Amino acid sequence: MIEIYSRSGCPYCEKIKKVMEIEELPHVSYELDRDFTKEEFYAKFGKGSTFPQVTLDDIHLGGCQESIQHMQREKICCQL
Repeated sequence: MIEIYSRSGCPYCEKIKKVMEIEELPHVSYELDRDFTKEEFYAKFGKGSTFPQVTLDDIHLGGCQESIQHMQREKICCQL
């Protein structure tokens, strides 16, 4: 399962969510201050981590670009 940890007003968060929608990939989106605190976010991904952060089956993929690149390499999505 793909999990997206995001915050409101983040363009990269919206981009990765749109990719999931277009590619019809099942995912769960968690929102800062609704589903987790900044402290919980840093505890999970490291101090100074930026939004979004994406996991796939408990494997940390990284931010928007890193996640898309990983899914392209693994032929999960976004094949040109």
